[in-house]
Amino acid sequence: MKEFNQPLPGPVSIPIPARRRKFKHSRRTILRVLTFLFTLSITASLFNNGVLQYLLDLFPLRTSSLPSPSTLKHRHKLLERCKSIHTHAGPPRDYQPESRIIQAYNTINGNKPKGSDRYVQGTSPVLIKNAKIWTGQLNGTWTIYGDVLLDKGLVIAVGHVPRSLLDELIPENSEDREKMVVIDVEGKWVTPGLVDLHSHIGVSSAPELKGARDVNSHKAPILPWLRSIDGLNTHDESYRLAIAGGVTTAQVLPGSANNIGGQAFLIKLRPTAEGSASSKVLEPPEMLHYPNASSSDYTHWRHMKHACGENPDRVYSQSRMDAAWNFRNAYNEALKIKNAQDQFCKHAEADEWDIVESGAIGHKKHKHDKLPEFPESLQWESLVDVLRGRVKLSVHCYEAVDLDMIVRLSNEFQFPVASFHHAGETYLVPDLLKKTWGGVPTIALFASNFRKKREAYRGSEFAPRILADQDIPVVMKSDHPVMNSRYLLYEAQLAHYHGLNTALALSSVTSVPARAAGVGHRVGTIAQGYDAEPDIAIWDSHPLRIGATPMQVFIDGIPQLDDPHIVWKPPNAQETPANPNWDCEAKNAVKWDGLPPLQGHKRGLKAGEAIRFERVKSAWITTEDGAIVNAFKEDEDESIAKGGSVIIQDGKIICIGNTRDSCEDASVADDLVIDLNGGSLAPGLTTFGSPLGLVEILMEASTNDGAVFDPLTDGKVPDIIGNKTIVRAVDGLKFAGRDTLLAYRNGITTAISAPQSKGFLHGLSAAFDTGSSNSLERGAIVQEETALHVTINPSLSVSVSTQLATLRRLVFSDVGGSTWSRVRKGEIPLVVHVDSADIMATLIKLKTDYEDIMDTRLRLTFAGAAEAHLVADKIAEARVSVIVTLPRPYPGTWDKTRFLPGPPLSSNHLVSTLQEKGVTVAIGTVDQFSVRHARFEIAWAGFNSNGKLSPGQAIALVTTNLEHALGLERRWNVLRDIVIYHGGGVFDVESKVYGILSVRKGVLETFVCEE
Repeated sequence: MKEFNQPLPGPVSIPIPARRRKFKHSRRTILRVLTFLFTLSITASLFNNGVLQYLLDLFPLRTSSLPSPSTLKHRHKLLERCKSIHTHAGPPRDYQPESRIIQAYNTINGNKPKGSDRYVQGTSPVLIKNAKIWTGQLNGTWTIYGDVLLDKGLVIAVGHVPRSLLDELIPENSEDREKMVVIDVEGKWVTPGLVDLHSHIGVSSAPELKGARDVNSHKAPILPWLRSIDGLNTHDESYRLAIAGGVTTAQVLPGSANNIGGQAFLIKLRPTAEGSASSKVLEPPEMLHYPNASSSDYTHWRHMKHACGENPDRVYSQSRMDAAWNFRNAYNEALKIKNAQDQFCKHAEADEWDIVESGAIGHKKHKHDKLPEFPESLQWESLVDVLRGRVKLSVHCYEAVDLDMIVRLSNEFQFPVASFHHAGETYLVPDLLKKTWGGVPTIALFASNFRKKREAYRGSEFAPRILADQDIPVVMKSDHPVMNSRYLLYEAQLAHYHGLNTALALSSVTSVPARAAGVGHRVGTIAQGYDAEPDIAIWDSHPLRIGATPMQVFIDGIPQLDDPHIVWKPPNAQETPANPNWDCEAKNAVKWDGLPPLQGHKRGLKAGEAIRFERVKSAWITTEDGAIVNAFKEDEDESIAKGGSVIIQDGKIICIGNTRDSCEDASVADDLVIDLNGGSLAPGLTTFGSPLGLVEILMEASTNDGAVFDPLTDGKVPDIIGNKTIVRAVDGLKFAGRDTLLAYRNGITTAISAPQSKGFLHGLSAAFDTGSSNSLERGAIVQEETALHVTINPSLSVSVSTQLATLRRLVFSDVGGSTWSRVRKGEIPLVVHVDSADIMATLIKLKTDYEDIMDTRLRLTFAGAAEAHLVADKIAEARVSVIVTLPRPYPGTWDKTRFLPGPPLSSNHLVSTLQEKGVTVAIGTVDQFSVRHARFEIAWAGFNSNGKLSPGQAIALVTTNLEHALGLERRWNVLRDIVIYHGGGVFDVESKVYGILSVRKGVLETFVCEE
């Protein structure tokens, strides 16, 4: 550039012949004229097209020197940055998924065809034929029968796929046609892959190990700059399990320890060739700085987690007032940055560079060249994007007071809320939700996981249908691993059972969460051009039937189940299930502010008084040998299909007939003639494994019996207790708790609970009646002492070998007092809570040694028993009973990692395997809120056993087998409580419990709702 700074040379005289000088001047004149005319033409053209005016507006002529090229370049970058902050997230309104099909097959100007950005080259096309296709369209109401063609990571055609279309897109002699996978599902159901809107998969991994706990940060209550993707464990065992449940997409949220816990990411669950966390992300936002974190079509949504209420307040010892200030202060900081950006861009876009470059609006400048910097902060930029409406907020919020705070906050700072999660009281305040700035949020709920803390106490199973009736979108979620995401569909099934209609129940785990997360144009729906190939699940039965299991799941066009184990299901399994009428119960839930009365209507029965039941389809009774059988002979008389009749007197069936009128007795009172509308009579069920009756609100000490002091793990035993004192659960029982009464209303009439302990020794369990008001009522205490309970667990503060040595001494030596003496004599069972197959093997050896030496049977039961299938033969040989407390398994800890997953990942599940080996096996439950669903647990076990569990054997899992394993001594001729089901049987989602007949208490209690 130096030569251009030198003085211009003076004129140089070149001699030209006189006769040619005139011609020279003439040629210059012509050139000048032509140049002038050309310039004039170009200028006119520029003016006509507005280009010159744009350049003059952008770079006006000044008397001072023009900006340098570097300054112009920097200004251009700033203008691009200003443009970017005003770009809306999500696809444009004219976005057409169908156009992607054309892009996927057409080669233009030599460019390669473009399908889905997640399409893996070499993936074979898939044609699914003869399917019932639940598309998710038209608010979940559009179901069609036909085919689905998948290719290039897209849905190419739905419904009728003509041969001509197939030949056009995938020619018959092509390599793709030869590799095409054709699946004839023979009328089975096909849905989009399930979308879990609230999951901690990958950041709270299975098995739980210290090195893989990345769900929460305890640094501060406000942390919007953290990102869940930075803690995503790619080796989480949960991925394959969730896929086996039909889940293909999950929003991975930070935990709820913070008011603002950080940014969330939507991921696809399949493993990728790259093997990285980033490669799992669906639509990576631009801030991720990953190769595919961009789109030529639109700006991708971002996602963030907020939380209010007990969780962050407990972690940081703050109040709700502190939490509200935390939010307001954080948003105020973000608002300052947003306002500075808006002012900056206002002047920049108006070409007021003198103001911008002077720093008058408060932004920084580069240290060296004094060029202005765009006003932003790496810490607060994500919250600024919230204010710009480019972030989908997921807010953990239970109570009305917290919901109100967030709604006010959204209006104060003018940002939308995508979804409220957990949201236990939302059904009580629908009008408040509609005041949220930007529109009503989606509500993500549990089906029945309530009451573990105070803010969840008013949760209702009717919330989904109540909110849906208010036109508020509803999502069912897992909060994995709180609920195993493999059974996300089970949450939708329970919501449907309690009144959410079929279309909305299926939508709640497909299209609605997809829309709430801003990716409804890609997943959650089966339609042409959508990325439904990563979202296809083929089911062995209607998805809302208990036990529905995927036959195959596709993610990015790749089948995820290698050699899946297909479960036989009866023909009616494809029918859409009905649900009971809960209109009255739903109204009462709102009327009573979430705490409706749960006691039924009791009618005392006199000796000899009879009850007649009409239109009964099944009546299950206990035989002398303890078997559960149906008193109706369905194979002998098909008339039972219309319903038979049964008369019960003093707890015994005195008449049974296969027609409605075959049992008539004029002496039966009119109010004791009950029409079951195709219902059933069955024994009252028994539950074990949860702290039912000992705990009301798990996280509120004043509502619980508390934890047992353990002499092995808690240090020195206080003298007042003594080494021989054994705690009895019967002394700490609390009656008429909400979970207890809900269990009773759902047919669980007896509960066996053991003292709660975090150590080795629990104490003596007790059996009690779940419908009683207090321990002094007739029949309230079924059996004061049933079994002695201990735990052998690697997680305790002493070694496993120390625990086993202690147990060996207590069994073989004359120590421990009278209770251990009863164990040694075989008078009561010893129940060992254990999951490891290695520990179970050692316990079997202990039992064998004891019986060889003492010549006395040691009654031993394993509870938990996740790995019991590995030693099933030895368990059966040693006559050890097993209570499976997680029949739908999850490898939450290391001692559960060799679990049997069940179909479709294995041909059998744990319960059916043990049953087949001849083990006395029973089913329990860990969580007290899920006790009420015991009949659905045994239904799941039965439907997925490939016929290895009969209905009677399934009922025995939670009656005779369970009671035998726990030492509850019921003689066969002792009259059991009888549960009366209306509208269906024990295993049917169409039925509800009408009432309970208790001969022990001399009462018929019915649950007819009254508004």
